[in-house]
Amino acid sequence: MPTVDIHTHMYPPNLMTLLRQRPQIPYVRTFDPKIGERLIILPTEETSTSTAKGRPIGPAYYDITQKIAFMDRHGIDVSVLSLANPWLDWVDSGVASRVARGVNDEMEGMCGGEGREGRLFFFGTLPLSASSEEVVGEVKRLKGLKHCRGVVMGTSGLGEGLDDPRLDELWKVLESEGMVLFLHPHYGLPDEVYGPRKSEYGHVLPLAMGFPLETTIAVTRMLLSGVFDRFSELQVLLAHSGGTLPFLAGRIESCIAHDAHLMKKSSAGGRRDVWDVLKKNIYLDAVVYSQLGLKAAIEASGRDRLMFGTDHPFFPPSEEAEGEWLSVTSNVKAVRDAMGDKKEDVDAILGGNAVRVLRLGV
Repeated sequence: MPTVDIHTHMYPPNLMTLLRQRPQIPYVRTFDPKIGERLIILPTEETSTSTAKGRPIGPAYYDITQKIAFMDRHGIDVSVLSLANPWLDWVDSGVASRVARGVNDEMEGMCGGEGREGRLFFFGTLPLSASSEEVVGEVKRLKGLKHCRGVVMGTSGLGEGLDDPRLDELWKVLESEGMVLFLHPHYGLPDEVYGPRKSEYGHVLPLAMGFPLETTIAVTRMLLSGVFDRFSELQVLLAHSGGTLPFLAGRIESCIAHDAHLMKKSSAGGRRDVWDVLKKNIYLDAVVYSQLGLKAAIEASGRDRLMFGTDHPFFPPSEEAEGEWLSVTSNVKAVRDAMGDKKEDVDAILGGNAVRVLRLGV
């Protein structure tokens, strides 16, 4: 069974050119030639004087040959690429469709180049600032691209969260076309929740705490608003093993059951519970870095709904001489430790589930 990485990012070269030309967030700049280019996506990153002033963005983020080299080095047979945040919600509505088509077509080309056929697939990016007709049209167009296996999106949706009724047309077309939605956090939590000394801790608090909670809140809002009741076949892949959703699912369900307003609404509409949605609509990546976290994800959604990921090219080795990436080896170890001697389950999480769910044909 091949090893498949379903959580791995790329910025196509033409998008990098656009980001380098932008005068406001998001943009790419070189503040110090010794450090190299930095991607600035949040206002706090722009004003920071610590390591949190943007993120380093070297060739591994946009050079497809480096992606292949990384895969070869770590025994990864197939990767499903996706654009990393900030996606395209910042693009002016008048050109959003054109930019999205350009990004997606460039991704398609990167997947089908010489020596790469069968090794690379991708999740498409949507022009969410465009009209709903244009968004739906791009989903249908992506369905026809040879290497596209779904779409990637952040938690803000059209700017008002994933419980926004205006997203129903998107959920409907994703469901009807059988396209998986890869949901990935971006904005985190408001800075004030981390306390006055947040800047002393680099990216740790927003990445370790902010991202998982952002995902959990976004999906819970989908649940509470009845998205999965109205679109019972919608399939959503959650980054970072669903944030804290597997651990908090019981608490979420208990709070719903004890809320007078929601109890009345549930009895009228036949609400599906959180556990049912986790087992039938939610896939989780295995980007959780520990056996304990992975076991919670498996218990929540099932071992047949977990898929391996690396989050490459983020979290590189602190020293180039280190060789293997800890962000890869720790996730592989977590899978093997959690499954023990159950080789079939190890193979399924490391690749078999992705081959089946995403129709990779390898």
